[in-house]
Amino acid sequence: MVTAWRIVKRKHAKSAFSGEDARLFGGRWNSPGVPLIYTAESQSLATLEMLVHLDAPELLEKYILFKVAIEASLVIDVDPAELPKNWKARSSTSTCRALGDKWAGARVSVALRVPSAIVLSEHNFLIDPLHPDFSRIVRTPVEDTPARKPSLPAGRPAPHASGKNLL
Repeated sequence: MVTAWRIVKRKHAKSAFSGEDARLFGGRWNSPGVPLIYTAESQSLATLEMLVHLDAPELLEKYILFKVAIEASLVIDVDPAELPKNWKARSSTSTCRALGDKWAGARVSVALRVPSAIVLSEHNFLIDPLHPDFSRIVRTPVEDTPARKPSLPAGRPAPHASGKNLL
């Protein structure tokens, strides 16, 4: 069993697994018009993936975390040979979108494991809500907010206990 994590605004919890936002706006791995659900392989990566889009970490208090259980047989990995060398760059978005769109259209698996552009040693999972086996994914809301009291500094390193910045 593969565990993934998804963070959404509390007010959108009921539609968190529709793929509608990605369908409307697209993302790194899908074009507008293609519904996908973006998840991460750890709670911390899910939090980081969300934080890059927020103006202040305190905003995470308005979000809810979901634990997602996916049968390993329903997951395939993106072929690293298909990724351009600079796949993390915004200039490669069209290539990444084409890969995700092709995978989603083929319906070969419920989930696609892709590398994270934020933490290179970790992965995200794209979930296809239109796949026939989508109902086999177990989604459980986690009551706690992703970051109750965010400890990430807002634009500057946190001071060491000595009162000095170590970075």
